Amino acid sequence: MKSIKKINYRWIIRTFIMTFTLAVIFSVVSEALMRNVNVFSAFLMLMIIIFIGIFFDAIGIAVAAANEKPFHSMASAQIKSAKYSILLIKNASKVSNFCNDVIGDIAGIISGSTIGIIIGAINEYQIPAAFYPYLSVGISGIVAALTVGGKAIGKEIAITRAKEVVDFTGKVIYVSRSVFSIGTYKAMLQGRRDRNV
Repeated sequence: MKSIKKINYRWIIRTFIMTFTLAVIFSVVSEALMRNVNVFSAFLMLMIIIFIGIFFDAIGIAVAAANEKPFHSMASAQIKSAKYSILLIKNASKVSNFCNDVIGDIAGIISGSTIGIIIGAINEYQIPAAFYPYLSVGISGIVAALTVGGKAIGKEIAITRAKEVVDFTGKVIYVSRSVFSIGTYKAMLQGRRDRNV
């Protein structure tokens, strides 16, 4: 008889708190940055937000698709970033949840609020009110197309080049930890007693 794994309530609660905190921070920061910007700057911010969502979505897919063995060989060769890549793969479900769901959903929410800011900025050009519904639908359609199309391309890259994507992510984490003395990656992914490495 197969053993039933216990539900990790600690990770669920942690994800809830982390999502709420990040959503509030990103929403406040993005609204503060775009409060008095012109249409071009608002569109640029929107493109950056969409790119962030696509980038993290690709990382989440790559981590789930990557093979752990090449990174053990790299770790044996004293490549320091390899241990972070191994850590990501061993905690693929948590990493995918964070990248695809937490960051992805936050990016989607902020994109929606940014569309409203863009439409508000366009109002200054005294466009006839009859065009506003079409403008809103048009911009929303473009954002949706860019997001879905971008994620489709990102998924293709993540699946076919999973090793390279995970290796790059491991290097970014290693450099960030070295430069900024950030030591929370391991704790965030593993928890206190959830260590696989």
